Amino acid sequence: MRWPRCWSASWASAARWSSTRHAAAPRPRHPGQQDLPPARRSAEPYGAPFHLHTLASMGSHLLLRTAPALACALLLGACAVHTPPAVMPAPPAGWQAVLPHQGSRADLALWWQQQGDPLLPQLIDEAQATNPTLAQALARLQQARAASRNASAGLWPSVNASAQANRAREPFSFGSPAISNTGSVALDAQWELDLFGNVRHQAAAERARAEAASYDWHEARISLAADVAQTYVSLRSCEALAEVYRQESESQGKTSDLTRRTVQAGLESPANGDLADAGAAEASTRLIAQRAECDAQVKALVLLTGRDEPGLRAALAPRQGLLPQAQGLAVESVPAQLLRQRPDLAAAERRLVAAAAEVGVADAARYPRLTLSGNVARAAYHGGGAELEGLRWGFGPSLVLPIFNAGRIQANVDAAQARYEEARAGLDLQLRQAVREVEEALVRLDAARRREADAQRSAEGFRKFFLSTQQRWQVGAGSLIEMEDARRRALAAQATLLAVQREQAAGWITLYKAVGGGWTPQGVQAVADNANNADNDKTKAN
Repeated sequence: MRWPRCWSASWASAARWSSTRHAAAPRPRHPGQQDLPPARRSAEPYGAPFHLHTLASMGSHLLLRTAPALACALLLGACAVHTPPAVMPAPPAGWQAVLPHQGSRADLALWWQQQGDPLLPQLIDEAQATNPTLAQALARLQQARAASRNASAGLWPSVNASAQANRAREPFSFGSPAISNTGSVALDAQWELDLFGNVRHQAAAERARAEAASYDWHEARISLAADVAQTYVSLRSCEALAEVYRQESESQGKTSDLTRRTVQAGLESPANGDLADAGAAEASTRLIAQRAECDAQVKALVLLTGRDEPGLRAALAPRQGLLPQAQGLAVESVPAQLLRQRPDLAAAERRLVAAAAEVGVADAARYPRLTLSGNVARAAYHGGGAELEGLRWGFGPSLVLPIFNAGRIQANVDAAQARYEEARAGLDLQLRQAVREVEEALVRLDAARRREADAQRSAEGFRKFFLSTQQRWQVGAGSLIEMEDARRRALAAQATLLAVQREQAAGWITLYKAVGGGWTPQGVQAVADNANNADNDKTKAN
C-alpha cells in the first residue's frame, strides 16, 4: 500500500504526546471503590454504583487511553485529499455560419405563442403534462434528489432508540419453578468525524448528480416541445401538399373524361386516351399515399400529446394545410453566451463535478476513519425474590486505519480518475456537438431563406405555363403530351415550394432547440426549490 507522505510526522507527534501524558498522569481510582460494602456491590447488576463523579473519572480514563489515536487522526487531517478540477472547455470565439438578421430577443419560453397558431402551444402544454418520457425524467430527478439527501445525512450523527422485554420460566431452580422478568431501554448514537472529506465528497457528488438530473429534465422538456412542433409542421405541410394532389387528381380526372369523349368522337387517337387515363390513375395514387402520410403524422401527435385521435382531428380541422408562421430568433454572436442556455451542457458539466468528487471519495479511503459512538441503557431484573435495576453507558472513539489491501484502494482511485477523464471527454464532445448543432441549424435556415424566393417564382411561373398550355389544348391548339408535361412541372414546383417553407419552419424549431429553448438557470433553481419543498413536506408527513 502507498502511504501518504504526511503520515510519518503525524505518527511521530502522536507517539511523543502519548508518552508524555502517560508518564505525567498516573491512573486514578474510582472514589470510594475500596470502601464499597460487599452487599452493596452484589446489589448492583453492572458493578459500581452510578455517580456523576464516577462518570467524570471514567471519562478521564477514556481520554487518556484514546488520546494518541485522536491526536494522530487530528494531525492527519492536514493531509490533503486530491480532487481534480472541473473546468468547462472553451467554446469557439465566434460562429462561422451566417446569423439570422431577423428575430426577437423575447423570452424563448414564450416563443411558441408567437407562431400565429393557437393550437401549437396547446399541444406542447398537453404533451409536457402527460408525456411518459418527461415523467421518466422527472422520476429520475426525484431519485437523484433522494440520493443526495441520503448522502448528506452522513454528515450528521445517527441516534437510535431500542426497548426489550422478556419473561422466562426456569424449571430447574430449587423449589417451585422460578419466573423472571427482564427489560431494558437504550439509546445509541454514532457519528463519523469526516476528517478527510470522504462523506463530504460523496455528498458533493450526489448533489452534482441531482443538479444534472434537473438539467436533464429541462432538456427533455425542450426536446419534447421541439418534437411536437416538428411533427405539427410536418402534418400541416403534408396537408398542404395533399390539397395540391387533390386538385391535381380532380384536374386529371376531368382531362381523362374529356379525352375519352374526344377519342369516341374520333377527334383524338386512342393512345392519347390511354395517356390521360394513366395520368389520372397516377394522380390518384399520389393522393392516397400523401393522405396516408398525413394520417401517420396525426398518430404521431396522438402519441406525443396523449389526446384521443377523434378529438385531435377535430382540433386540427379548422387550420388544415396552414403552416405556422415561424417567428425569428435572435442568436448571440458570442458562442459562450449562447451555449450557457443549453441544459445538456450544464448537465454534462455537473456530471464532471460529480466525477471529480468521486476521485476525492476514493482518495479519502487511504486515510483513517474516526467514529464516535455511545450508548445509554437502563435495565431491570425481577425474579427469584430479587429486584435489580441499573444504568449502563458507554462512549468511545473507533479508528479504522488501512494497513494492507493488496492495492484495492489505489485501484479504486485509478478507476475514479478514469471515470473523471471519461466525463471530461464527454463534456468536450457535448460542447463540440452543441456548436455543430447551432452551426448546422444556421446554415440550413439561411439556405431555406434564400431558396424560398426562387421557389415562389418557380411555382408561379410553372403554374401560369400550365394554365396557358391547358387553354391551348382545350381549344385544340396544343397536344395532350405537352399539357401533361406542363402539369408535372407545375406540380413539382409547388411541392418544392411547400418543402422549402416546411424546411424554413423546421429550421427555426431546430435552432430553438439548439440554443437551449426556454431553459434558464433561474428556471432550474425554481424547479429545485419546488422539489426541495415537496421533499420537505414528505419528510414532515412521514
